[in-house]
Formats: sequence, structure tokens, C-alpha cells
Amino acid sequence: MDEDQFKGDASNPQDQENQKSFAELLESYESGMTDDIQVGDKIRGRIISISNNNVFFNTGTKADAVAEKEELLDEEGNLPYELGDELELYVVSADESEIRLSRAISGIGGLNTLKDAYANAIPVEGSVKQSIKGGFQVEVLKRRAFCPISQIDAIYVDKPESYVGGIYQFLIKKFTEGGRNIVLSRRELLEAEQKKNRDAFLQQLEKDQTHKGKVTRLMPFGAFVELIPGLEGMVHISELSWSHVEKPEEVLKPGDEVNVQILRIEPGEKQKIALSIKQVLADPWENVEDKFAPGQKVNGKVTRCAKFGAFVEIDPGVEGLVHLSEMSYTQRIMRAEDIVEPGQAVTVMIKEVDTRKKRVSLSIKDALGDPWLNIEDKYKPNTAVKGSIEKKENFGLFVALEPGVVGLLPKSEINQSGNASKIDKLKPGDFIDVTIKAVNPSERKISLSLGKSSEENNWRKFSTQKSNSALGSLGEKLAQALKNKKK
Repeated sequence: MDEDQFKGDASNPQDQENQKSFAELLESYESGMTDDIQVGDKIRGRIISISNNNVFFNTGTKADAVAEKEELLDEEGNLPYELGDELELYVVSADESEIRLSRAISGIGGLNTLKDAYANAIPVEGSVKQSIKGGFQVEVLKRRAFCPISQIDAIYVDKPESYVGGIYQFLIKKFTEGGRNIVLSRRELLEAEQKKNRDAFLQQLEKDQTHKGKVTRLMPFGAFVELIPGLEGMVHISELSWSHVEKPEEVLKPGDEVNVQILRIEPGEKQKIALSIKQVLADPWENVEDKFAPGQKVNGKVTRCAKFGAFVEIDPGVEGLVHLSEMSYTQRIMRAEDIVEPGQAVTVMIKEVDTRKKRVSLSIKDALGDPWLNIEDKYKPNTAVKGSIEKKENFGLFVALEPGVVGLLPKSEINQSGNASKIDKLKPGDFIDVTIKAVNPSERKISLSLGKSSEENNWRKFSTQKSNSALGSLGEKLAQALKNKKK
């Protein structure tokens, strides 16, 4: 049947209908085919067949599309795809019968191949041969090319030697002097791929999601975490840990892999993503009441000092406050730094736990014990003890009997001893013998008198001085009498 026979009689209504149906069918078939494919285009194809050497694709065109199987193998030499998978590849050649697809142009080719790759922005495969001034020498299709150091990667390059020996895909950015001057860029390909992945990732990103990331850099205010190549979020220092963190480097270092939770996604040209590490972990305050109770002694670490006291971490993420008034029984504390410092290990006693306000009151002095407990058993009236002068006042001397226990030796007691002038010469830190006169535990007061041993020593010293003085006078008289007799 020739074409005229197929067309039939134009005057026949039935033939006219047949012609219309065939035209619509042909138009429908051809409308599904996109023959406007150009060399250099990046198109998507679905795998329909796999042979020993080639992989065939349905790309929506009338011509078959094929890629070399070897080019699609992974690092282990396996084909990581199967029938029905879709890939995006570059068109390296196209005619009515076949479309050749490729990840990039590689192997051996002439100048025309490189010109086509340059003109159509088709990636070429290159091997980095050496690091040279300003960049790298790269071999593409058996020809020497140059890649500036700023174009070898999408990130800052601090170790150029790590790229030598690598095989990468490049775009030809400059092709002059008959192929003697070829300049490449890998960065453009990476950034284009990153943008595509970033856009797809952001479309499904939502608040409260948890993702794995890698710490890229630390700043005084927090840490930057890469969620996918080219997309970072920031973890504020307050979200690094339930424990108090002074510096991010205390808990993280670049290269660490961490799980993070999405806190906020701020729209804008450069989308900002706020992240949290601690929110992925359980809140340590949830079971504080089960672990700690008033009166319990625990070990902790001083995290920071404030004007009103010191904060002590008693469990990861659980801090309590030791007020200045709870630091010592033995001395009056004006600054927390006079007793403790950040990082110091201390023993504290739990005084109060308030999970609603997330507060724990602590005491160092109660953990150490009150030296005035059972004071009446230790210091009974008329007991002679040795103490050191802590402070001199017009009304007497404050004498430390032990850390935190101070008694008063009144001025009247000193004057009655008959040795007031010598006692007045004593300085803070000097030792003195005293006797317990009275103990008042409720008011934390101890009255003292001069010890008997002190009075006896003073009397012996005084007697010795008097005796020596008397013997000295008698000797002088005898010497004078013998002298007169000789005359």
C-alpha cells in the first residue's frame, strides 16, 4: 500500500476521519520524544537494559541512549545500578540513530574532542600529576592542563599534596593557543552538585528533625556542623552540652561526627540553620530527684565562680550553687576564689533540690563538718591548751585553738597576769599557752585565761633574773673587799 492509498479519498468522510486519527496518533507519539538534545546537555535516563559492555537508557527520545558500563562502575569495580534506576549523564554525541552518554569525557581524544568539551561545557576526566605554583598540573586526554588551587575543590585547600594522584572530573574554562593553554575547574562541578543536593535537602528539612553531621570549625560562640557537603548549621555554645561549657574545644574538635537536632531554619539568601547537640540527649534533670536528696554527700567539679558563690557540677548537666555563706565554718569568705577555683574537685552536701526551677543548693562547709559540734567534750573548763594568736584588739586577743574554733583572751586576764607588757609584744601567728575558762556552743564563744604553764614559766624567768641580779651585787662587794685588803 503506497502513501496515496493510505491517505484514501479526501472526499470520503470516513477516509478523512482515518487521516485525522493517524495524524493525531503520530503527533502524540512524536510529542513524547525530545529530539532537541544537544551535545553537552545533562539529561536523565532510566536503565532499560544492561549488557556486558554497555548500559542502555530510555531518555524520552526516538534514538537509543547508551553509556559504557565500565564508566559507571564503583570503586570496587561493581555496577551499583539495576534495571529501572535513573541517572543523570552528559550527552557527548548524538545523531539520528544513537545518543552517547557519559559521566565525563575520558581516555584518549584529539583536540576536537577537547574543543567540543569546552564549547559544550562537558566535564573531562583528569589526573592530577603534581602541585605547582598557584595550582596543579593535570593531564586530560593525554594533554597537560592547569587547575588553579582555588578551583580544585569547593572548600579551602590547606594540604595541596593530598590531591596529587587523584582522578577527578573538570570543566574546561579556558582553551587557547591551539590547546597549549588549557585551564580547568573542578569547583564549578562540585558547587553545582552541592547546590542541587542542598536544595533537595532543604525541601525536606523540618524543625525537630535529627541528622548526623560533621564538625567543620569551632568559634568562641559555638561550632559549625556540616549536614551535607556545602550546607552547614551552627550549634550555639549553650546547645553543645547539658553541662556548662566555657569553650567549644572543651567538648568538640573539627572532624568529630555528631548527631544534631534542627532548632530553627531562618529563611534568606544564605539560609541559617540553628542546631543543638544537647537536645538529642536526654535531659539530665528528669531523674535528679531519684539520684540526689538533701543531706547526701557527693563529689563534684567547680565549673565557675560568681560574686555570690561557686557553681559545682554534681552530675553531667546538673549544676548546683554553693553560696558564699556555705563555703566555710572556719573563715569568713568574701570571694569564692579564695576557697575554690574552676576545675577543682570538691565534696559537697545536698541541701535542697528544686527540679521545677532546675536548682540544687549545695554546701561545702557541711560536707567538711562543723568544728563546733561536740565542742564541750573537746574543750572543758580549766583545760590547758596551746593556741595561736589570730587577731589583736584593744579588748583582748583572739586565739585560734583549731581551724574554725577561736576563743577570746580578755585584756583583764592579761593585765592580772603581771606579764602584760611581754604578752603585748606577741604578734599574730605567735603561740601562747591558755586555759579554757568557759564554753558557750550556742553563741560559738570560748572564754580564755592565761595558762598556768605560762604563768609558771614567766615566774621562773622572773626569779632567775632576780637571782642573777642578787648574786651579781654580792660578787661585786666581795671583789671590792679583797681589793681594799691588798692595799
